Amino acid sequence: MTAAIMLMGAWTPIAGAQSTAHRPVTHRRRVAYHSLYRPATLHDRAPAVYHAKFVTTQGIFIVEVHRAWAPLGADRFYNLVKYGYYNGDSFFRVLPGFVVQLGMNPKPALNRIWDHAAIKDDPVTQTNLRGYVTFATAGPNTRTTQVFINLADNSRLDSRGFAPFGQVIQGMDVVDKFYSGYGEGQPDGQGPNQDLLTKLGKPYLDKNFPKLDNVKVASIVPLAPPAHAATTKKPAATYPATHH
Repeated sequence: MTAAIMLMGAWTPIAGAQSTAHRPVTHRRRVAYHSLYRPATLHDRAPAVYHAKFVTTQGIFIVEVHRAWAPLGADRFYNLVKYGYYNGDSFFRVLPGFVVQLGMNPKPALNRIWDHAAIKDDPVTQTNLRGYVTFATAGPNTRTTQVFINLADNSRLDSRGFAPFGQVIQGMDVVDKFYSGYGEGQPDGQGPNQDLLTKLGKPYLDKNFPKLDNVKVASIVPLAPPAHAATTKKPAATYPATHH
């Protein structure tokens, strides 16, 4: 008797239940969510060539990035610029005849988060010549947010795995003006200590290194049209040379 009841129960639908065969299918809309506090959400693929405009305390410079030079680096830089990571960043390491370096956010929380968001290395296809832009590293496969602009021929860095992904095409005279009086970072020199900058952020720099130049805003901008596109009625667009 018990077996019969169980068998009958197996064929009896639960009261009020809807058969899955006739249940309408609903689709949830996937909402794009990008946040600097969630590095994994910033994964846009960069265009083959793009321009990043940096408005700084000394003026404007433009970086032209070629994705083919270093795809992973170009994509990371594109996302950092596009979503505002470099806004307010200081040029905390300025060594004349060598490099200008930035990429430590004014907010300590962002520094800590991105410190664990490294990307793999790209093959070195370009040379670290003056004006070329490259990610800083702490060893193999450790690129995160810090980048440097070469102030001289630093081709010796090529063999150490530093892969340029872009080049300053306008405003190297601006880059040359960034304040360099603090020298190399501590403990080797008197400049900003990266550990303290990571933990304390902008207040640490404002108190101890007030003369450092910084980025007011960085953004991805349209490529300037080629010169042959100019007409007498509408001249080709150019980037402003005035300071902001």
